[in-house]
Amino acid sequence: MRVHQGDCISLLSDKDVYQVIAIDDHHDRCWVRRWPLQRQGSPVFEVSLSSVESPGQPMPAA
Repeated sequence: MRVHQGDCISLLSDKDVYQVIAIDDHHDRCWVRRWPLQRQGSPVFEVSLSSVESPGQPMPAA
């Protein structure tokens, strides 16, 4: 599976939608934040690429 920066994805452990912020293919990691963005901001956190359920479409325009 190929994930790109800006993709909207789901995680195996959580069916919410997340936006991919950055990807580290060498260490099988990516950084995501909940989408759509919350008014007070959406924290970024690191997950394993193997926990990504499905790549979606690029982020919709706000």
